[in-house]
Amino acid sequence: MTPTALAPISLSPSVVVFDYGEVISREPSEADRAALLARAGVPAEAFWAAYWAHREGLDRGTTSIAAYWQAVARDTGAVWGALDVHELWAIDHRGWLSVDHDTLGVLHALVDGGTRLALLSNAGADFSGWLRHGSFAPLFERVFVSGELRLVKPEAAIYEHVIDELDIEPAQFLFVDNRAENVEGARAIGGDGHVFTDAAGLERWLRGLA
Repeated sequence: MTPTALAPISLSPSVVVFDYGEVISREPSEADRAALLARAGVPAEAFWAAYWAHREGLDRGTTSIAAYWQAVARDTGAVWGALDVHELWAIDHRGWLSVDHDTLGVLHALVDGGTRLALLSNAGADFSGWLRHGSFAPLFERVFVSGELRLVKPEAAIYEHVIDELDIEPAQFLFVDNRAENVEGARAIGGDGHVFTDAAGLERWLRGLA
């Protein structure tokens, strides 16, 4: 049976700019997290504290993959060589590759309505190939990756860069992110946004604007 498509959503001339992680993608599963923790071989509390503590440098593009994992190792007392880092990176990367069926349905409804879409993700440059060339990539007019721009959300400069590149006014910038501070960053420069919790809430917000 062919799934029923959502009715088109037309928001022209606005551009809807989507975050990737935990909006288009699902969060890593318990199995994903367990696999990463097992490979790391360190206590969970120390590992996750270090994992997130050093993430901004990776997202900003100022910390290499190897340097990031060595920083995590230092914080947790682990001793990882280059081969360990390759495997940790691969397990971690894979955990962020699952996509959300319902969010994809909303994306297609927007495209069917002639709405321009772009993607803006806080992510290392290693994600750029997936974001630009995955099956969903043609839905987006432009893809902006923080690790390439050396800017991160919620800094005003990253939103201003996106607005300039899309050649729109701030009021035409509609931003969807799962983090409230990132949506507030978009509002602070004159755009609007939605804090994502699920696709149903997102669809209601978008149709309310149409």
